[in-house]
Amino acid sequence: MKIRTSIQKWGNSLAIRITGPLKTIPHFTANMPVEIEVNEHGLKISPIAVPKKKLNLLNETQILKGLTAKKAHTDEIADIHHREF
Repeated sequence: MKIRTSIQKWGNSLAIRITGPLKTIPHFTANMPVEIEVNEHGLKISPIAVPKKKLNLLNETQILKGLTAKKAHTDEIADIHHREF
């Protein structure tokens, strides 16, 4: 696929906007890390594979481990206003 565009000034840098089919075919998204290879023929932009973060799911026992009455602020009892009933 070939699409004509132009290099534009962006602050103190130069930029090429990736629009339309150029962003959908390689599945580019905002803030996606990419690798740019420069050679005598031009530029090659490739997405960088980022490993997915493993979710660290905790059970109730693990969440409450080390919790004491002081750490849970049980000494701070809320004063309920009579209109809150």
